[in-house]
Amino acid sequence: MTATAVPVRPPRPLWRRVLVPAASLALAAAVLWWFLPQFTSLSAVWDTVRAMTGAQVALLAAATVWNLVTYQFVMVSTMPGLTLRQATVSTMTTTAVSNTVLGGAAIALGLTYGMNSSWGFSRSRTSVSLLISGLWNNFAKLALPVLALSLLAFGSTPSTGRLLAGAAGLGGLVVAVVLLALLLHSREGAARLGRGFGRVASALVGLFGRPPVHGWDAATTKFRDRTILLLRARWHWISLATLVSHLSLFVVLLLALRVVGVGPEQVGVVEALAVFAFARLLTAVPFTPGGLGVVEVAMITGLAAAGGDRALVAAAVLVYRALTYVLPIPLGLGTYLFWRRNHSWRRPPNTAPRTPLVPEATS
Repeated sequence: MTATAVPVRPPRPLWRRVLVPAASLALAAAVLWWFLPQFTSLSAVWDTVRAMTGAQVALLAAATVWNLVTYQFVMVSTMPGLTLRQATVSTMTTTAVSNTVLGGAAIALGLTYGMNSSWGFSRSRTSVSLLISGLWNNFAKLALPVLALSLLAFGSTPSTGRLLAGAAGLGGLVVAVVLLALLLHSREGAARLGRGFGRVASALVGLFGRPPVHGWDAATTKFRDRTILLLRARWHWISLATLVSHLSLFVVLLLALRVVGVGPEQVGVVEALAVFAFARLLTAVPFTPGGLGVVEVAMITGLAAAGGDRALVAAAVLVYRALTYVLPIPLGLGTYLFWRRNHSWRRPPNTAPRTPLVPEATS
């Protein structure tokens, strides 16, 4: 019998492989060397940091540590059997990769599978955790602008831009929740959604000369079967963990504003939440690693427009990014080295403690 040849996908043209990384680097460079000097200087930021009192530094440090701890809550709630220590090693390592490497999300995904596999968890259980945590993370990014806009409406008349952004966030959130509900309602509904998504995807890739996609009905049905038990049992804990994680990140920004001198008379809590929420929404599209450049531009311009002193706002945002973007990089390097050298947690493949919430698979 003659073996069927497997078609080999031709490599992408060099210009397409170089364009996105080059654009990301150009954007980050533009922020550092052109945008930030319009607001402040690094020496002025350093003077602001040195002027902080010991109590202010301790408060910021406590909020930063708590924020880092909350990274693990979502992973533990979506992956029964995973310990908090294992979740810490995994999330800190993958966060460091996502913050430093262009296309780091794909590398971080592979690292997550590799780490979990070394601890005995099947690919099936890891896939369930990644899918659910990713969905809930995007739900939160869509919901926070709606929450902030609603709170702003009680205090002042929101601008047209904020109304449009809030409406877009609300629309996206409603669509996402409705699609998830339809997908989980029945296996037949999941298959229909999969076929519909497949037709849309085939039309999009067809524009680039790619063949139609196949098997999306089976994929969505498998996702439904894998997640239904876990979501029924833990959806409220997953939702709470996701909300706590996002709000803890916001608390670090708010404290950074306050300790550098941006008081509530300049930027209130609700206004800061609105800027934070819209900046987080922008990171749903990975223009640069960890939103480098995009987040700084969005936050500094938004907070300054809200009434904050330009130099102090820039200093606060840079302090916030140092604590939430830069600090996890060396910590993640440390957790990666720990994972490589520590063998006491290792288990043979697919031997992690079983749980009735996630059907196991050997693949």
